[in-house]
Amino acid sequence: MQDRQRVVVKIGSSLLANAEHLTLRYAFMHGVMEDIARMREDGVDVVLTSSGSVAIGLSTIGKTPETAGLLDKQAAAACGQPLLMHAYKQIAQEYGFDIAQVLVTLEDLEDRRRFLNVKNTISRLLEHGILPIVNENDSVTTQEIKVGDNDRLAAKVAQMIQADEFVMLTSIDGLYDRNPDDPDAQHVPEVSDVSEYLEVTSQVSELGSGGMLTKMRAANMAQNAGVTTRIGEGLVDRPITAILSGERRHTRCVAIGDPDSSWRIWLTDRLVQVGGLVVGPDAAERLSAGRTAIGREDIVSVQGEFTKGDVLHIFDEAGEELARGMSNFTAAETLLLCRNPDQSPFDLLGYSAAARIISAENMAILKDHHLPWDAPEDDVIMVE
Repeated sequence: MQDRQRVVVKIGSSLLANAEHLTLRYAFMHGVMEDIARMREDGVDVVLTSSGSVAIGLSTIGKTPETAGLLDKQAAAACGQPLLMHAYKQIAQEYGFDIAQVLVTLEDLEDRRRFLNVKNTISRLLEHGILPIVNENDSVTTQEIKVGDNDRLAAKVAQMIQADEFVMLTSIDGLYDRNPDDPDAQHVPEVSDVSEYLEVTSQVSELGSGGMLTKMRAANMAQNAGVTTRIGEGLVDRPITAILSGERRHTRCVAIGDPDSSWRIWLTDRLVQVGGLVVGPDAAERLSAGRTAIGREDIVSVQGEFTKGDVLHIFDEAGEELARGMSNFTAAETLLLCRNPDQSPFDLLGYSAAARIISAENMAILKDHHLPWDAPEDDVIMVE
């Protein structure tokens, strides 16, 4: 473990960009960077995940959030990203430190090797006293290959660097037990089980891509890695340190006390579902009892067009998700192996391999604190 405390801070488009003029809120940015400078002076390593490139680039191409299509948003991101980074750099230099841009895509976080490359880059920047600013590379992503919200992206970064605290700044002072516009809504100061609040957290801001629902999902990802999450208001003085010190009201999401290894955390917390397997009752019982390999004889159906190295979601026949694990084969190879149980992998595939679809060491059994995914209804192929 690192000696210095590490904090990941996430700020969204609704805080960074003026909704009417689609321009940067420089006063807000100054407040954030001044607070980060204060934390750095106290020996804290900070990583900032920042939205905003699309929002502030829309005016450059003459579009609004309501009229912009996917191609417009990609172009807006290309226009807005340098404006955003330039502003951050100029303000950071006023407080005596420098910043670095780290643009990532979904594949950078879902592929293990690329995930580790991003981790190494961020770690090296921190070692040199530079503030990494992480954002999704919206100029090249499409709807099908997007993380989709910077809340979960930031949670991935918190997992990646083994952060101590994860702070999400938003437009309100935390989570409420219902729509905060409801006069009977009650502030929730602490959350242990985020699943209790998934049904009541569905609003999305005008400029942002996620609301409190994505924040709850992101908080769960951070919890699973032993990271405490705090959700609070950003448009105030000392937006970060006042939350961390407990001086200002916010919602604290309690970390899991004994998290899994970084490998199993990476296996478990996915951003998209690329494929899945439905297993029979014997395999389901073994999985419920503990970690086990998945052989071709265990599989009832194959879901999605996955490739070797993709992490698959494993369901029982009732649709309950049991585990997640890295596939040793493509979807086509898996089907071929399952439909020909008496033939060797070499005869079927042309190369030597064990007939285990997922090896035990590459498997993570879901626990009560994990949020399960629904089994897909489309693109399902039965083995028999």
